[in-house]
Amino acid sequence: MALPHLALSLQFARTPEATAHRPVLARHRVARWVRHALAADAEITVRIVGADEGWQLNRDFRQRDYATNVLTFDYQQAPVVLADLVLCAPVVEREAREQGKTLQAHYAHLLVHGTLHAQGWDHETSEQDAEAMEAHETAILARLGFADPYAAGQG
Repeated sequence: MALPHLALSLQFARTPEATAHRPVLARHRVARWVRHALAADAEITVRIVGADEGWQLNRDFRQRDYATNVLTFDYQQAPVVLADLVLCAPVVEREAREQGKTLQAHYAHLLVHGTLHAQGWDHETSEQDAEAMEAHETAILARLGFADPYAAGQG
């Protein structure tokens, strides 16, 4: 099965937190993880940011006063997915450590998660939607060689 085409822009903010994660986020890896979560061709920007930028974006666009792991800005879902995914490096690193996962496994999960959001998946609408999204994420990550991201200590 051929994967959808992806035009990927990968950006790292000029902060020590974001640039420290470059080795884990090689372009070919990020593209592979995102493409496996796509159901259609896409143009996606992935930006790795520090705590300040992550906090400002979450505050300004979601009215939540903290930095979160991933923010998805979806602009178009068809015929081509157009989106920005913003991942906050220090939050991702802290969560990976707390969950007993590798940094790479947690980034893969969050990129798949954000890519699904860009295509209309939503885990906040109902418990049934959350279960469906988690099952889809788990299946995608298994195909990529990662353990179930919702199982404790996996990664």
